Amino acid sequence: MRERISEKVGGSGIFLLSISIIYVILGIIDFGIARDALRVLGGLILRIAPVLALVFGIMFLTNLLFEAGGIVRMLGRGSGLRGWVFAVLGGVISSGPIYMWYPLLGDLKEKGMRDSLIAAFLYNRAIKIPLVPMMVHYFGWSFAVILSLYMVIFSVLNGLVVERLTRGRGR
Repeated sequence: MRERISEKVGGSGIFLLSISIIYVILGIIDFGIARDALRVLGGLILRIAPVLALVFGIMFLTNLLFEAGGIVRMLGRGSGLRGWVFAVLGGVISSGPIYMWYPLLGDLKEKGMRDSLIAAFLYNRAIKIPLVPMMVHYFGWSFAVILSLYMVIFSVLNGLVVERLTRGRGR
């Protein structure tokens, strides 16, 4: 019987059920702590919901507008310079928590996106366009431009290293 329930519900369902039971028990023991914990959870959900909606919206659009062959041409083995440009610019303009981008990148990887481009995308998330004026204010234009250029250059180098290390591992 246990195997049937776990097969029907799955690991994530069992986890959700376990956490719900813990909240109920905590609510019985000390309602104030349970209320505070649920308030924090609600705040977290409200903070990540817009980014999660954006990422899933982009996933929906990529599934709707691009077939796997088009994504492979733009981000796959033969993508060349265009793939690097997409990865670098995508990383720079992306916003929100990084873990929210993992589902989209995983989906693109399944459709043929290179490991090197995923690494470059993630590396370039460190360049935050809204924070560049503050960096210029505190450190000057030359520092901001040179640091940003170094980050782009090293994102490509980092991507190449990641691709070499992951080659032949079923990725």
